[in-house]
Amino acid sequence: EIAVLFKQELQNEEAKEGKEVKLTCELSKPDTPVKWMKGDAVLYASEKYEFKQRGTVAELIIRDVKSIDS
Repeated sequence: EIAVLFKQELQNEEAKEGKEVKLTCELSKPDTPVKWMKGDAVLYASEKYEFKQRGTVAELIIRDVKSIDS
């Protein structure tokens, strides 16, 4: 099986507190399951975190951004 690689890695994004920010990465294989993490903690879909995936592009949307989210 071919390893899945990042075609485009996450980029740093700036956001104002209370707003939302979108983080995007592109993978070498479409529809590959993605696990979003902050440090060692796995993020789960909630009012704060939304996950989207279309083909090879995976997105994490963080709502109501706080400094602790960086």
